Amino acid sequence: MLTRKFWPLAPLTAAVILLASCGGDGGDDNTRDLIVDNDPTSCTIRGDGGSSIVVGSGVAGDPAAPEAASGYRLGLTAKTSSRYMAVANTPLAVKAGCDILKSGGTAVDAAVAMQAVLGLVEPQSSTIAGSAFMVYYDAKTKKVMAYDGRETAPAAATGYYLKRQDQADPNSPTPVPSARRSGRSIGVPGVLRMLEMAQKEHGKLAWNGLFDYGVKLSTDGFQIPGRLGAAIKSNANSLALDANAMATYFHADGTPRETGETMTNLPYANTLKAIAEKGADALHTGEIAKAIVEKAAQSVGDDPAKTPITPSLMTMSDLANYQPKKREPVCVNYRSTYHICSMAPPSSGGIAIAQSFGILGQFALPQYGPANPSNEGGVPSVMGVHLVSEAERLAYADRDKYVADTDFIPLPGQGFSTMLNPDYLKARASLINLDQSMGTAVAGDLGDVPLGIDKTVEHGTTHLSVVDAYGNVASMTTTVESSMGSFHMVDGFLLTNQLTDFSADPADASGTPIANRVAPGKRPRSTMAPTLVFRGDQPGDFVMATGSPGGGSIIQYVVKTVVGALDWGLDAQQATSLVIFGASNSATTSVDGSNTSLDLTALIAGLEAKGHRVNNGAQSSGVATIMRVTQGNKTVLQGGADPRREGIVLGDGAL
Repeated sequence: MLTRKFWPLAPLTAAVILLASCGGDGGDDNTRDLIVDNDPTSCTIRGDGGSSIVVGSGVAGDPAAPEAASGYRLGLTAKTSSRYMAVANTPLAVKAGCDILKSGGTAVDAAVAMQAVLGLVEPQSSTIAGSAFMVYYDAKTKKVMAYDGRETAPAAATGYYLKRQDQADPNSPTPVPSARRSGRSIGVPGVLRMLEMAQKEHGKLAWNGLFDYGVKLSTDGFQIPGRLGAAIKSNANSLALDANAMATYFHADGTPRETGETMTNLPYANTLKAIAEKGADALHTGEIAKAIVEKAAQSVGDDPAKTPITPSLMTMSDLANYQPKKREPVCVNYRSTYHICSMAPPSSGGIAIAQSFGILGQFALPQYGPANPSNEGGVPSVMGVHLVSEAERLAYADRDKYVADTDFIPLPGQGFSTMLNPDYLKARASLINLDQSMGTAVAGDLGDVPLGIDKTVEHGTTHLSVVDAYGNVASMTTTVESSMGSFHMVDGFLLTNQLTDFSADPADASGTPIANRVAPGKRPRSTMAPTLVFRGDQPGDFVMATGSPGGGSIIQYVVKTVVGALDWGLDAQQATSLVIFGASNSATTSVDGSNTSLDLTALIAGLEAKGHRVNNGAQSSGVATIMRVTQGNKTVLQGGADPRREGIVLGDGAL
């Protein structure tokens, strides 16, 4: 059986060098003693004949070469490396991060490089003008930090920003052509300011060198991945309203670029060069910022019909004044064995995950593992799915009522300590009937908090997990919201529709205010949940980094992956590949049917016997997992990429 423990620094083909002026601004240790890996096979894929294949080379076996859509990728196995590892949903982004790690960069250095590439090759899920949350473990201080790069609403926004063209007029029509396609969905971006803050504190390499691969790909070209090709085609009508998007993603005759084509994005290359030179200020001030504001304020489409578009009220001041924030992570101890840390509000994901594990800790979940786990993680047991789904229903009920941007709407009682109080979670666990689903849950009684219930649906996003040679760990979820965001494009990148994560109505039907209502400068509630796990009751003995895209279902994707690893002994790939299951606060329990090689008939029948209404449709997560495990007499990093997306695992040595 695999056991997990902290691993000491082990020999690596490397040169330790002094470099006094190349790092972030975080202190002496950030600018010297780089661990540089000189192994030429590192950050490559091992081919069938044992040869090393460079990602993006285009040779046979290159994982960046798009394949016909195949749904669930069967046969993925956990990859291992000794010192560093990167996992994400797009091969070229993983290569960007791994090459930075190989050059002596930290996990946050790698995350910057990966974000730059994601905005190019996975724009349906991420953008440099979007938002992200990152949970970061600093191995030297043994501290976990949560970085908040969530968008904000413009200063001119009110509670009716998404509801009325004229916010002050109760009879005003809704934004056109829809709230999502209008400028009203576009938030003040935050991901670059967040990454800049974190890189100054924890980076070792020069900021201006972290964008080189993104510049190269956007200049020389890359093959369009399958998911991007599908997104261009499915969003063609909405993209047609934007001349920049048409010039980027369509041919001169108006036909969409297709999967496998080689495309460039020279405006994006110029944007990355400006960011490399001037930092995040390049996006938040000056000509690029002006272009963002003008694009968001567009009032008619670039299409022949000149389709009306309700403009954003974002200003240059909104962009210039944006500030990322450091938050206290949401942490909970699990079974007196593990310490789980995730993202704080304005993400609801961390609290819901912590509550779910506080509730699940009351049950003998380890005895309800999946059958035949060596086969793609196996078929989950009826009781395992039942317990996890019921715990999630209870957590979602609290999430829907209480959680929003805590700078505007405080959590009930004493905040985290109230919502994660062991006695409270034990009482919530007592509501679970082992034989019958509760259907829907009622939020817990946490005092006189006059807030309405908000079930706003979220979409999109992508995730990356990174461990560096110094033992630092980054888990980051980054997003454009819905596929291709707001469809507004400027200087080679898309603008998000992130503000539609707010409740469009400021109050419920009874007039009770909703916590997640729009307000000037406020951050919309999210479900993004980058998560780290440690052995013991505090950070230090790293076990696992994981997270996922998936909008409002992210909580379920992360919980099933962590349960699979901690309670059921699955390896990193098995836990990632494991059938998705879970529930938001509805009568429907989801059981992912994307892996058609598994027979889930008995599982579904067993759940229905317990009163679950089962949805067995295919789901698309994007879990990216790294674990630290003991194999034989050595300790290694072990990675798993989601079989439902195009991701890969790279590290030192060919994997």
